[in-house]
Amino acid sequence: MSTAMANKLMSGSEVLLECLVQEGVEVIFGYPGGVTLPLYDAMYDHPIRHILVRHEANAAFAAQGYARSTGKTGVCCATSGPGATNLVTGLVDAMMDSIPMVALTGQVTSKLIGTDAFQEADTFGITRSATKHNFLVKKIEDLPQILHEAFYIAKSGRPGPVLVDIPKDVFQAQGHYQPVNSIHLPGYKFVVDGHNGQIRRAAQMIWEAERPYIYAGGGILHGDASEELVETVDIVDCPVVNTLMGLGAVPANHPRFISMPGMHGSYAANMGMYNADLLIALGTRFDDRVTGRLAAFAPFAKVIHVDIDPSEISKIRHADLPIVGDVKRILKRLNFYLRETKDEMAPKTEPSRAAWRTQIKEWMEEHPYDRPVSVDEIKPQHLMTEIDRISGGNAIVCTDVGQHQMWAAQLIRFNKPRLWINSGGLGSMGFGMPSAMGAQVANPNQLVFSISGDGGFQMSLPELATIVSNGLPIKIIVMNNGYLGMVRQWQELFYNNRLSQVTLDTFPKADLLAAAYGFKGRTIEHPRDLRSALEEAVAEPGPFLLDVRVTPFENVYPMVPAGGAINEMVLGQPSPAPAGVK
Repeated sequence: MSTAMANKLMSGSEVLLECLVQEGVEVIFGYPGGVTLPLYDAMYDHPIRHILVRHEANAAFAAQGYARSTGKTGVCCATSGPGATNLVTGLVDAMMDSIPMVALTGQVTSKLIGTDAFQEADTFGITRSATKHNFLVKKIEDLPQILHEAFYIAKSGRPGPVLVDIPKDVFQAQGHYQPVNSIHLPGYKFVVDGHNGQIRRAAQMIWEAERPYIYAGGGILHGDASEELVETVDIVDCPVVNTLMGLGAVPANHPRFISMPGMHGSYAANMGMYNADLLIALGTRFDDRVTGRLAAFAPFAKVIHVDIDPSEISKIRHADLPIVGDVKRILKRLNFYLRETKDEMAPKTEPSRAAWRTQIKEWMEEHPYDRPVSVDEIKPQHLMTEIDRISGGNAIVCTDVGQHQMWAAQLIRFNKPRLWINSGGLGSMGFGMPSAMGAQVANPNQLVFSISGDGGFQMSLPELATIVSNGLPIKIIVMNNGYLGMVRQWQELFYNNRLSQVTLDTFPKADLLAAAYGFKGRTIEHPRDLRSALEEAVAEPGPFLLDVRVTPFENVYPMVPAGGAINEMVLGQPSPAPAGVK
């Protein structure tokens, strides 16, 4: 920063924007309001791009799409009161999935705080448990330090959202931007290198194992450790699964990659987890949707658990060998020790490991994911298979939450990291389309699919305007079954098919809806039209809305029922009871 800039008298809004420039921020997703008017006035002729969303919740989701697809810190902005509270779902979503994000919120003038002023809310208090950390700025002199600390906290260690609440008078105050050359946060410490002796011991345990199994999660993506993970898989030559949040960490076309494990994971993935004698858990938190009934999860396995967050170690499953640190750094050293000891130790267990690989392959061949195709109706699996064919494992796919999310995760390949974007931990409906906006802004030349159900799509429908006004060529695919599909599936299977408040019997005509916003759309109902319609959507230079009417009562399988063990999968539709049998 130049001396002239340092000596220039600036408003708090200008100081904030200078902080963002220093942090490399290129885009903000936001919605203005009364107390943020000084900031938006400063933005008027500032080079940072602002994307005007149509709802603040979608600003947070879009910032996540930007962050998830790039690894950079996403930024969103909202005014005080309802603007700030509308961000809360997106903040919790980012917290659950460890996404680096900085949320900037306006607050009423400092002297009015606590008086129930117009559009006042205790944003600091409300978001305390929704963020990794939050700040209330009390004077302009604190603004640079706080902003740079916010970005540091959001990205370092286990990533997460940080909120900075700024009163209107701080935006308006005059002061100087003081460069922040170092960040010192007493009490905020994290280990990155891991314990060398434990890493050596991990290599020994891996070579001693007869049925080793790598279980890798979203931490691999956050830690930019995909290359090191693939190297580990290749050295050990053992099966690997990626969690829902970790898909793409190992290329889908890798010969040792199985699929995702868990409630809707594949038969081979789940049986492998159940029968392994060593579970190498990397950047994952043993989510309940993966473990199923915990007492029956991987009952024969010792566990090596690598994670940047010490609070995750042994939180759910006891770790026989815990390693706290940055997964990329740890894998680099683990790979060194694995190579160093391979010739001596690997031959002792290679026959057993070869049999293990054969068993996994047999399970994969015996029970692949179901891909039914009908000549009369469009099966959801057929839709996902066609999207997979077009994407070739290289498109960015953003989903909402529900059945379509699970079918997409099962059937669409991801051959690189950061192509698969979904709301995992919180499961926020309405996430798909705004996250696709963020991903498309960050990757303007990449093919981006937004896949939603007819429920989630209507939660974020206003963002069609944002997509058009910013020229985002997103391919919006609605898997329309006329129901809240996942809720309907559970009501069918576990509530005696008492379908309560899950029918979506009204949906706009896609061609008319898209035309109202100035782009193309169509509805298809017959399998013969599916391939050509998707190809038309992809060929269109702008956005395209495709309403795909699919089989209404299709269920996602495999499925581990609530309370079931991971090896107790329902592989298909249960057969009806014989006549006279209840």
